Amino acid sequence: MWTKSEIPGEATHASTAVLETATAAVQRFRPINQIHQHLCAFHFYSHDMTRQLEAHHFCAHLNEEVRQCLIYDSHEKDARLIGIEYIISENLFLTLPDEEKRFWHSHEYEVKSGTLFMPGVPGAIERVDMEKVCKTYGKVFHFWQVDRGDILPLGIPQLMMALTRDGQLDPSLSLKVEKRYGVSFEEERRKRESMSGPEHGVHPMANGGGGGLKTELRETEMAAVAAAASIPRVFV
Repeated sequence: MWTKSEIPGEATHASTAVLETATAAVQRFRPINQIHQHLCAFHFYSHDMTRQLEAHHFCAHLNEEVRQCLIYDSHEKDARLIGIEYIISENLFLTLPDEEKRFWHSHEYEVKSGTLFMPGVPGAIERVDMEKVCKTYGKVFHFWQVDRGDILPLGIPQLMMALTRDGQLDPSLSLKVEKRYGVSFEEERRKRESMSGPEHGVHPMANGGGGGLKTELRETEMAAVAAAASIPRVFV
């Protein structure tokens, strides 16, 4: 487990803490205050399934069909913000262009396998929301590659994916999370057997369209781009 001292930079000054206390007393944090649930799941890099990590989602509803989540590497107060996820209904997902659908993953397996859960929430209450999540799709980008030991967010955002079948999740990672939160994925799997995924089934273009996707940044000369796109250029 990492410690806060591993982050480069000076320790927070007492004067900064006093300032934070003062601003917190007078400002409103409305977007943050809309967060209403904590979900724990596992993500892997879209281009490399061997790189898996625990992801803690703190989510808010924008409406009944759209949620937005801040993703941290733990639930502790000094957790690092490592990414974001947008969660949408099947109806909204089906309106997306096919090329866009590849960037979204289904939640059916995560939910039905028990590996997507709400820490500390009684099972009966948790399963009410899991029934809804089971039918949704999510799009995730991680900005901080903590799994490789980065002490700061380096490089470009990485597209992440979620589990879609048995045998994908690293057993040691699974056991570690189950032990920490006192849960049993197998037991929860049995209790979620009756849940159903998207009405039209998981779309074949979802989950990377069945292949890996890697986020890359390319440098391109503007002159070449303009010529290729037949964009008229005006010189003064």
